[in-house]
Amino acid sequence: MSRRLRTAILISGRGSNMDALIEAARAPDFPAEIALVVSNRPEAVGLAKAKAAGVAVAAVDHKIYAGREEFERSLQIVLETHRIEFLCLAGFMRLLTPWFIGQWRGRMLNIHPALLPAFRGLHTHERALAAGVKIHGCTVHFVVPEMDEGPIVAQAAVAVLDSDTPESLGTRVLEQEHLLYSRALRLVASGAVRAEGNRVLGASASPQPALTVPFSG
Repeated sequence: MSRRLRTAILISGRGSNMDALIEAARAPDFPAEIALVVSNRPEAVGLAKAKAAGVAVAAVDHKIYAGREEFERSLQIVLETHRIEFLCLAGFMRLLTPWFIGQWRGRMLNIHPALLPAFRGLHTHERALAAGVKIHGCTVHFVVPEMDEGPIVAQAAVAVLDSDTPESLGTRVLEQEHLLYSRALRLVASGAVRAEGNRVLGASASPQPALTVPFSG
């Protein structure tokens, strides 16, 4: 097969989406290699899990730098040292500057626990319930300087149940995140999709058929 894309995953915590990406990349035909996991928090649980899985790890502690750009320039050096070609953000809780995003434009994905453009930002499950939506989900998108924007690669939906709490809804969304992210990375790394303007064109990465929400009124 052709050479695999050297990919780094950026995390801040436990790295559950990281686990799913590492597992998916074990397949011989997967077009991306998880070559590095980096965290801005040296104590992040995900670093130990990645190391146990045989993946190189690094910590770039944002707290020791005077500002975002200083932190990002050190992060960039680490990525270049490991010859990284593509980035996946997986629970990376740092806002990135336009400078850093410019270095990786078209080569960086993020996963967001909502169906963008709805519910950008934090506390998405609580806000979805408060808004009364019947369908919620997750989105994989290319990263641009504007938060939670950028061309959408793939989305997965779940029905919102009458009995849902933010925790129960979040659990079902996370299950879809684990399926969706690896499928989206496969599509992008293999060249099966392409971004044109704010749209991503090509094969669908949806892990499930169109969702029908039963009427419960």
